[in-house]
Amino acid sequence: MLKLMLKGMAMGMAEVVPGVSGGTIAFITGIYEKLLSTIALIGPQLIADFKQKGFKYVFDKIDGFWILKLLSGMFAGIIIGVFAITHILEHYPILLWSFFFGLIIASCFYVAKQVKRWNFNSIMALILTTCFSYVVTTIAPTQGNPALWFVFISGVIAISALILPGISGSFMLLIMGMYTIVIPSIKNALKTFELESVFILTAFALGCLTGLMSFARVVSYCFKKYKNTTLAALTGFMIGSLNKIWPWRYPSLGVDELGNYIKLAPKQIVDNFKIISETNVSPEFYNNNIGDSQLLFALTLGFFGFLLIHLADSKVK
Repeated sequence: MLKLMLKGMAMGMAEVVPGVSGGTIAFITGIYEKLLSTIALIGPQLIADFKQKGFKYVFDKIDGFWILKLLSGMFAGIIIGVFAITHILEHYPILLWSFFFGLIIASCFYVAKQVKRWNFNSIMALILTTCFSYVVTTIAPTQGNPALWFVFISGVIAISALILPGISGSFMLLIMGMYTIVIPSIKNALKTFELESVFILTAFALGCLTGLMSFARVVSYCFKKYKNTTLAALTGFMIGSLNKIWPWRYPSLGVDELGNYIKLAPKQIVDNFKIISETNVSPEFYNNNIGDSQLLFALTLGFFGFLLIHLADSKVK
């Protein structure tokens, strides 16, 4: 029980960090296919089963205890992520991104090794999803909308991204301009129970539930019918996402209070701007023009992230 809850907790914490996918964590911890098949069972048919055969049958059919353990861990992970991971991201971004960069690189090798036969379809799937994932990471965020219908749609998109390793749900929120609306609302709903924040949280949760039940069926079907191609595609999603979690970067484009786009130079004060784009740079450029690159610590944490996946892979074998 504790082991499964810890896996769920890791997924929850990962989803709070823009650029890191909970789906990646699910895959490398060995619960990805089980998660998809379990979610795919949830639907209108369960209502009919409930009426005919009762609660216990439905609960056993969807492996209710397994879901409850995982969800409780995810919920705890999201709470930790909202308060702790965001704090680390604000004060030690290079070190956090370095850890996840090493983690994702190792995950790419791990998932690619699951492909039993590389052919034209699997290679094309790898190339296309790598390009798609990379392009997604370069899209500038738009202005968010606190309307409940848009919050609902944001939940659908974010949870669909969660299912795909390499596509971060929180990063999709960032692109839609909803990250700064949803995350603070979750904090307020949990701390103050403010009615507006509770409504936003509820609409977002309903969107997540809708997206989860629909998109999981699609991916689960692909796994059953085209497993090699699907695994290659998932590898590509993760490779393309590496652009977003490169540790050394600086804010390069912002929007001021009047809505004007402002190009930012290294070390330029950004307190009055909303950052919408960042530029990746080398550790040497960062060290010379921006600040301490923390290269030694960054490499150490990146290696540690890589080693974690290697050890997990060895343990599975």
